[in-house]
Amino acid sequence: MSLETPVTRMKSDERRELILQAATDVFGASGYVGATTAEVARAAGVSQPYVVRLFGTKEQLFLDVINRALGKLIDAFQGALDEVDSDIALEKRLALAYINQLNQHGLLLSLMHAFVLGREPVIGHAARAGFMQVYRFLRDDAGFEPLQVQEFLAQGMLINTMIGLDMADEFDDDPDVRELMECAFPEKLDLVRSLSADRVAL
Repeated sequence: MSLETPVTRMKSDERRELILQAATDVFGASGYVGATTAEVARAAGVSQPYVVRLFGTKEQLFLDVINRALGKLIDAFQGALDEVDSDIALEKRLALAYINQLNQHGLLLSLMHAFVLGREPVIGHAARAGFMQVYRFLRDDAGFEPLQVQEFLAQGMLINTMIGLDMADEFDDDPDVRELMECAFPEKLDLVRSLSADRVAL
C-alpha cells in the first residue's frame, strides 16, 4: 500500500486484509499470548478500537489469521498440484510451495504458534482442524500415502522451527548450522537468508 493512500479511503474488505496481514506479522513475531490488539493496530496504521470493532476479540482476530494462513497455504499447494506439465516431482513442487510462504511474513510462524496451543479450548480446536485439513489435502488431493504425509509434515515442522529460531543468524559462524540449512533449504536458502537479513535491518 502506498504511504500516500490513507487507510480510511480503502474499502472495508481492503482494510480487513490490511489488518489481517499486520496481525499475521505481529502474531508470527510475538505469538498469541505476547501480541496485543494495540500492536496490531499500530502495525496496520489504524486505531485499536477499530480493530476490536472489526474482529471483536484478540482470540477471534487470531482465529481469522490462522484461517487466512491455512487458506493461503492450501491455495499454494493446489497451485503446485495444478502444474501438471512441470518436470519437477509433485512432492518437490509442494515443498517449494510451502517454503515460498516465507515471502508472506509471519504466515508459517503464526501457524506454528497456533499448533502449540492445543490446550486452549477454542484455538486448540481450530489448530487441530487446520492441521488435519493440510493432512487430508496431502493424502486425498495430492495422493500421498500416510507415511509420505508424515515425512512431509515433519520436514515442514523442522523448517518452521529453524525459522522460529532465526537459525540463519548463525549460518556464517557455525558450520553445523550451515550444513543443516543447506540440507533443509537446498533451493530456497537465499530466500531464507534474505528474510533474516531484512529482519535485522528493520
